Amino acid sequence: MSTITTTKSAPAGSWSADPVHSHVSFEIAYAGTNTFRGGFGEYGVSLKDGVLEGSAKVASVDVKDEQLSGHLQTPDFFDAERFPEITFRTSDLEHGELTIKGVTRPVTIAASVSEPNVDPAGRERVGLTLEATVDRNEYGIEWNAPNQGSGNYLGDDVTIKAELALIKQEA
Repeated sequence: MSTITTTKSAPAGSWSADPVHSHVSFEIAYAGTNTFRGGFGEYGVSLKDGVLEGSAKVASVDVKDEQLSGHLQTPDFFDAERFPEITFRTSDLEHGELTIKGVTRPVTIAASVSEPNVDPAGRERVGLTLEATVDRNEYGIEWNAPNQGSGNYLGDDVTIKAELALIKQEA
């Protein structure tokens, strides 16, 4: 069994996410019984000189249900017509700014960065994992419904995760 050594600092140079080996997702308490998970199929991430920037296309939300995906595009949730992207920026991998529906808020991040390695094609790679939990209401995502038992259908806290395989870019 191999282990992955991690560090808290971003590697020097310019890096871009490998979309085949990366994933951007979210989790939220659902119906008072379990955790609902979804993700984004289209996103871009770059790391240059210690500054990580990323964006996800709201229209690419993947929740395995076409009707729910459509509802997430409406003003009840992401309002994709007016706000087609979610963006993120950090320069220290501990604190960042997340923008959803035109609202930018600071977020605290749990991050780990693997030591660089070289893939079979000779490209230098690092793994970067980020996680943050935000209150969706602070971004204007307030839709909810009461459960027939007790509580609300959706939780307020959303955990956002990015598991990124970054490839070093040529100078």
